[in-house]
Amino acid sequence: MPQAVAYATPSARAPFERTTIERREPGPTEVLVDIAWAGICHSDIHTARNEWGEAHFPLVPGHEIAGTVAAVGSEVTKFAVGDRVGVGVFVDSCRKCPECRSGREQYCSGGGMVGTYNAVGRDGRWNDGGYSTSITVEQDYTLRIPDGLDLAEAAPLLCAGITLYSPLRHWGAGPGKRVAIVGMGGLGHMGVKLAAAMGAEVTVLSQSLSKQEDGRRFGAAAYHATSDPETFRTLRSSFDLIISTVSATLDLDAYLSLLVVDGTLVNVGLPEEPLSLRAGSLNGGRKQLAGSNIGGIAETQEMLDFCAEHGLGATVERIGGEDITAAYDRVVASDVRYRFVIDTSTFAAEQG
Repeated sequence: MPQAVAYATPSARAPFERTTIERREPGPTEVLVDIAWAGICHSDIHTARNEWGEAHFPLVPGHEIAGTVAAVGSEVTKFAVGDRVGVGVFVDSCRKCPECRSGREQYCSGGGMVGTYNAVGRDGRWNDGGYSTSITVEQDYTLRIPDGLDLAEAAPLLCAGITLYSPLRHWGAGPGKRVAIVGMGGLGHMGVKLAAAMGAEVTVLSQSLSKQEDGRRFGAAAYHATSDPETFRTLRSSFDLIISTVSATLDLDAYLSLLVVDGTLVNVGLPEEPLSLRAGSLNGGRKQLAGSNIGGIAETQEMLDFCAEHGLGATVERIGGEDITAAYDRVVASDVRYRFVIDTSTFAAEQG
């Protein structure tokens, strides 16, 4: 079996350690990917710190993966050695349920999507994620990264990018639509870029104005601090669509007041505490409170092609494997602009 150098955490909140893991030889319809870059998603941190229930340790996280095809199975038709590819949040699903058949594999009702890590794969083993030098994946769950995208900047698109692209597309962001993005982190900054590229009028709602210059550079027409009560008075009934990317517990009634009649507030963040609201906040304007979860394979490819067409990539800080533990603390402290990506070429050097 192919060997890969990886970074794993042996237990909840333990530092990451360099290790060696085994990958499958590519089956008939699988590709072996040499990983170049892996993004650090906040969900990696929640999982590695056992904040979302039982994680399987040792844990190799990572579901924002960009690299090149190193080998292909005998029946692979979609990729060839040397192709630039990406792997996102899931690597398999039942393929038979209505959701899978309609290209919404992320909502698989036939057992659920199979996560890129912390899930049991087709071989009966626990999947290891992208903080490694290679990964073996079914061709149908592999994405093509267009030549116009830098691989480091493309890696976070496989989660952060599609997490924002899918609701923006579904709820019709475009010319004539006023869209607010709550939060300017790894998710939010991609929301601003994507919504602006779609032609919407974009406003950022952030705790402070510290990232205002970046927000406007990414395409926001306006930027407001939610810590200022005047913001909610000034912006009342202003937006067709609000997407919240934050994990903090929001005052939903206050945010719903910013919507026009028939407006929608979509939550893609995952607050630890339950959300609550008054029914009148919805009923008074026929407003909607909705959720969204990444995107299917076809939609993710559409997103990558859209980003290449519009010259969009994530804004990243590049680190080596030895920096992962410290990077986790920095993400929690909101001390990153805007996504850490791990350079796996550093793994071999560190091993020596």
